[in-house]
Amino acid sequence: MSRKNYVFTSESVSEGHPDKVCDRISDSILDAFLTVEPHARVACETFATTGRVVVGGEVGLSDKDKLKEMLGRVDGLVRDAIRDIGYEQKKFHWETVKVQNHLHRQSAHIAQGVDANDKKGKAEGAGDQGIMFGYACRETEDLMPAPIQYAHAILRRLAEARKSGAEPTLLPDAKSQLSVRYVDGKPVEVTSIVLSHQHVSKKQTSADIRAIVEPYIREVLPEGWITGNTVWHVNPTGMFVIGGPDGDAGLTGRKIIVDTYGGAAPHGGGAFSGKDPTKVDRSAAYVARYLAKNIVAAGLADRCTLQVSYAIGVAEPQSIYVDTHGTGVVPDAQIEKAVMALMDLTPQGIRTHLGLNRPIYARTSAYGHFGRQPDADGGFSWERTDLIEALKKAV
Repeated sequence: MSRKNYVFTSESVSEGHPDKVCDRISDSILDAFLTVEPHARVACETFATTGRVVVGGEVGLSDKDKLKEMLGRVDGLVRDAIRDIGYEQKKFHWETVKVQNHLHRQSAHIAQGVDANDKKGKAEGAGDQGIMFGYACRETEDLMPAPIQYAHAILRRLAEARKSGAEPTLLPDAKSQLSVRYVDGKPVEVTSIVLSHQHVSKKQTSADIRAIVEPYIREVLPEGWITGNTVWHVNPTGMFVIGGPDGDAGLTGRKIIVDTYGGAAPHGGGAFSGKDPTKVDRSAAYVARYLAKNIVAAGLADRCTLQVSYAIGVAEPQSIYVDTHGTGVVPDAQIEKAVMALMDLTPQGIRTHLGLNRPIYARTSAYGHFGRQPDADGGFSWERTDLIEALKKAV
């Protein structure tokens, strides 16, 4: 029997957090390659520290001349990403940062496992082994856990205020954390709010920053969730002027729980950013969310965890597992059969169904890969709920 009354906490980080700067750069490079060739291969990692960005990994295009041209564009792509985030600090500025590019051609041994071979009757295989999880629940309209969804929403709203010029003393680096009290399994109250936000002046106190951010936090959170008992910690260490990669080094893929469900669901361990959709770390995690969300949206369960697993170079998944945590209206095994009948879960099948071979990834690099609205150009396609009727019929 699962607990009904408890407090659960999730955190988020802003687009200016050092790790998120790196995620953004890696995904911007991925988007640039996919713009040139929809089936480009990219596995891009980024490291950032004071005044320096290092990019490395493997890339592949069918045209060697285009590949050489794209490698020459990396410096500009890095600077554009940093500029859009908003970094113009003395020791981390988009114009003056030193960029080292160590991207190289994809390993032939990896490519041979992934590439389809019609002559040999080989289907396109998964880009790696691994396990991936998807999750959905009825806590919010977007069928996401409430703590992570609202932790993201707070930072996204503050970023809008910063970039619009409404709050000129706020700088890009920030972190949020919400502790939410559940009664009878439903979120009802925020017991604690933690927010650390980088700011311009050494003269600004924690109280000054709270006066700036509190109206935005109250605007975002549901009415009645902030009470007289809610504990506030805004910039609890005091001054936060030195931030971003100048304050702490960043690395692609270090915020996998922030990127997914805030700890409310299992995670297979694979990061997303900088990886093209042949990498099932990314594409299979997206389709797992897509299926879990549609299962809940179809009324088949109030909560659903879905796992898929893959072997490198093999097209078909090794396993599919559904757990509705006792909330399902039909047996979980029956939902598993319906999922397998309705969805081609090979890497190529996933990419085709969700339209993943598009430059849609830079926008995913901050404020969560899930719980977002689908975009007209195919971004966040895994958030669609277009399988509802098919799932109902299948079960």
